[in-house]
Amino acid sequence: MNTLADWDAGPGPWILFFPLIWAVVVIGVVTVLRRTAPRGRRGPWSALGEARPSGDSPVAVLGRRFASGEIDEDEYWRRLSVLDEQFGRPGKGGAA
Repeated sequence: MNTLADWDAGPGPWILFFPLIWAVVVIGVVTVLRRTAPRGRRGPWSALGEARPSGDSPVAVLGRRFASGEIDEDEYWRRLSVLDEQFGRPGKGGAA
């Protein structure tokens, strides 16, 4: 039987295309996965202990609400103390 891989009792030149085909398949799969991944997420390789961006933190949201006048100063300090007990301060910079 004469096949593409059997050429004069050896693998023949067609054997060189198999690693090339696998490389194209792997690159294609990685490209599709990267383009369809949700934005803003890093993936399973990101550090688990990594802090969220400061704009999304509960302390930052509380600071924005206080700055816009939604809550008064007493309520701000009361809620901030609860957040400090639960989450701790993200840094030395302060609340918001």
